[in-house]
Amino acid sequence: MEDKKVNQNQLNIELSEEVAQGIYSNLAIITHSTSEFVVDFVRVMPGIPKAGVKSRIILTPEHAKRLLMALQDNVKKFEQQNGTIPVNMGNDFHLPPMAFGGGSIPQA
Repeated sequence: MEDKKVNQNQLNIELSEEVAQGIYSNLAIITHSTSEFVVDFVRVMPGIPKAGVKSRIILTPEHAKRLLMALQDNVKKFEQQNGTIPVNMGNDFHLPPMAFGGGSIPQA
């Protein structure tokens, strides 16, 4: 009887091959209203002045906070195993560093 109860509470999550490939993003833009958070994942490439949203995730405020806590927990575990993740804040921490291919970004 106990095994049957456990199976009823399990969630079966499927991952298609297409989604499993993932989408690369090096910029996330987060906005919110009173009822939802919107996270747009963007791929910015050097020398290309236009970047499109590759994926948009819409969350309730509660789920946004749960995501934040899960990310914090995972970053903490990652850093315990691999060392501190350096973050290049640059002039604008909202944009990814654009020094691809060994080049550099002129500083103002």
